[in-house]
Amino acid sequence: MSSKLVKLDEAIQILKGSNLYLVAGDEALLRQLPAGNWVGGTIPYFMSAQGGLISKDQIFVTELPSYCKMSQVAFYDEKSLEKLYVNTPANRFSFIVIPATSGIHSTFAMKASSYENFAVRPVIGWISGVHLSDLGKVAPKVINGQTKELSENKAIVMSVDLPADRVCDMGIVNIFQQGHGDRIEFAETGFSVKDVIVNGQKTNFADYLTSKKIDVKNPLVANYGGAMINVSFQSIDEKTKTVNFYAPVFKGTTYKLANPIPNYVDSFTQNIPKDVDQIEFSCNCILNFLYSELEGKKTGSITGPITFGEVAYQLLNQTLVYLTIQKV
Repeated sequence: MSSKLVKLDEAIQILKGSNLYLVAGDEALLRQLPAGNWVGGTIPYFMSAQGGLISKDQIFVTELPSYCKMSQVAFYDEKSLEKLYVNTPANRFSFIVIPATSGIHSTFAMKASSYENFAVRPVIGWISGVHLSDLGKVAPKVINGQTKELSENKAIVMSVDLPADRVCDMGIVNIFQQGHGDRIEFAETGFSVKDVIVNGQKTNFADYLTSKKIDVKNPLVANYGGAMINVSFQSIDEKTKTVNFYAPVFKGTTYKLANPIPNYVDSFTQNIPKDVDQIEFSCNCILNFLYSELEGKKTGSITGPITFGEVAYQLLNQTLVYLTIQKV
């Protein structure tokens, strides 16, 4: 993977090149970059060659291979987003960055699986964010490197063409598995819930979690078309008896609490892919960064932004996502 965390001056020189680039960094730095063939988003958390770190004066730049050719760069709003997969034709992938806490973040999370051609074409990317101390004060943003336009309520998408002798694939590192406990279902789709159906019986979810002393570092896990997908807990509001999530729960889907993990750090590092030839892009969830205490710790050879959510066809939580491109 041709990617690294660099100072502003070096990032400026790299982005003057003729290849395609994926960029992550603090908003103040992104505004100083030259126009070019790149897209990006705001974040100050990174997996670097030296280990996990927080930095507002460095930029993470991923350079795609020279055979990757730009098809299009475009902003998508909540309406046009439904064409995301249709606009990603054969032998091409789309790279998407979505601003956290925005309307389009919610729309993508809840509706992506209903869009035409969902999961037929590869869509990978991440959710931009800010330093946790700036939550609610500074809006996460995405940026179109060609025009230098930033947005806090649209997604930026770069569609990439591949030659006929190349094929791309996406991988997920998810250390969590469904436990063997209660079956949990929800009456409505959304990011917040009060009541839940546990083994067929309606109950308040906040009370359920509190009474059972559930460690909410461990997510809910559901089988989404053969893939085990996490829904991470954001908070439990004891006053309103509401449970909030970082991704939506879906009506009609059966969830179970994840099996407890004795050593979060070891489990995560042991599951980092070691047999992948060439990773072209990767990102990791900020919850893994926090709960695995990854600051100062290396994640093998995997580097990239640490994000407020990951995209591999759909929104993911508490996962590491990576893109590979192989010769046919």
